[in-house]
Amino acid sequence: MEKYVCSICGYVYDPEVGDPDSGITPGTKWEDIPDTWVCPMCGVGKDMFEKA
Repeated sequence: MEKYVCSICGYVYDPEVGDPDSGITPGTKWEDIPDTWVCPMCGVGKDMFEKA
């Protein structure tokens, strides 16, 4: 599974870790994250992330 990085703050979404604080369980693929999810560090949307 590929990692994605926030182009604003550099936060890296790692599917193996997920984002448990936001309800995204480990093993969740990028395409399976709801479009309403935002970067836990700076609050921007998924559209501001790029493949790492």
